[in-house]
Amino acid sequence: MLEPEKLNAIVGLHHVTAIASDPQRNLDFYTRILGLRLVKRTINFDDPGTYHFYFGDYKGSPGTILTFFPWPNAKRGVVGSGEVAVTAFSVPATSLEFWEERLLAVGVPIELQLQRFGNHVLSLRDPDGMRLELVGHIDCGRADLSKEGEVPAEHAIQGFFGVTLNEADLESTGMVLEKMGFDRTDEEGNRFRFSTKSEAPGRHIDVLHQPDLEYGELGAGSIHHIAFRASDDAAQLKWREEILGLSLDVTPVLDRTYFHSIYFREPGGVLFEIATDPPGFSVDEPFEMLGETLKLPDWLEPQRSTIERILPPIALSPRRPNSEI
Repeated sequence: MLEPEKLNAIVGLHHVTAIASDPQRNLDFYTRILGLRLVKRTINFDDPGTYHFYFGDYKGSPGTILTFFPWPNAKRGVVGSGEVAVTAFSVPATSLEFWEERLLAVGVPIELQLQRFGNHVLSLRDPDGMRLELVGHIDCGRADLSKEGEVPAEHAIQGFFGVTLNEADLESTGMVLEKMGFDRTDEEGNRFRFSTKSEAPGRHIDVLHQPDLEYGELGAGSIHHIAFRASDDAAQLKWREEILGLSLDVTPVLDRTYFHSIYFREPGGVLFEIATDPPGFSVDEPFEMLGETLKLPDWLEPQRSTIERILPPIALSPRRPNSEI
């Protein structure tokens, strides 16, 4: 089996996909409050009566993309073992005071303020109860902020910091992460950090070793899966061979229009995806118009009128200066 450095390395997360309930509330929170850009408004290819929202930086760069399936009236999920417990974003180290004031001003409580592995962290929840963290650190990188957003550029979210997994068996999950290029770099109590050697966003995976935690229930506020980056189709196919070599079941390559995907469950039960960086979100609309219209894959275009009648109406808020929020 090839070592990660001899493959085209996985540098970090590509995207995180979660479940929401009310589409409009989800849209407003992530664009108006957190300042992310809606870079694609499409549908769940496996359930065309459901939106699929993609939020990220200006271009929807890999490592910045948080996506949602909003199911109106969905029951609130319960986080348990074998699930992603927290999604963490990077912000500049000097911006946490700004974010605390901003969130409190719009009625979003800060659940925790803590220091972890030398970084200051703000913990909060989105409207569906999904746990989020803002991690302030010096080397947070720079997302593509070409277009003025709801948050001043000097304080804006700079993509993912990483995610936290709830796992009953640290060693089995850790073995898979290490094969994928995430080295075990630190630990605090029952929290173990795995990181790549890159400077890419989303390069940290924390594992909470919780052998007595019960299984949860998928619903609104749950994370459906996390995706890791493959540089191109050839690299993805090599990683597929590597995952099969770990005696894990892997799907065939699936065309998701904006990237190609393979899926497998790591030993603890979290659904992992490996997604290609190309072709990206500008394949069906220019960067300056990302997210403004409903985009459908070619095979669903004949059903557009039916799909548009089924989908709940949403309103895209005009982008306004931060002072108005």
